[in-house]
Amino acid sequence: MRDDMMSRMPAIALSAMLTLFLLPTPALAYIGPGVGAGAIGAVLGVIGSIFLGLFAIIWYPVKRMLRLRKKKDKDEGSAN
Repeated sequence: MRDDMMSRMPAIALSAMLTLFLLPTPALAYIGPGVGAGAIGAVLGVIGSIFLGLFAIIWYPVKRMLRLRKKKDKDEGSAN
């Protein structure tokens, strides 16, 4: 009888540990308004910088093209 109990002991211990690890426990944490506002600000900053980078990549070639077109129109106007 004792040998039977000793052979099942690792399985019982493993199932007890898994049960304890899988039970939800409260975090007992509080995120105040300052930390929440800072997190929102950081997320908006990252998103804003991504959009600003994409805008810069698109805008500067368009700006150069418009400047060259304006210069070309000015040169054609002075040639006539």
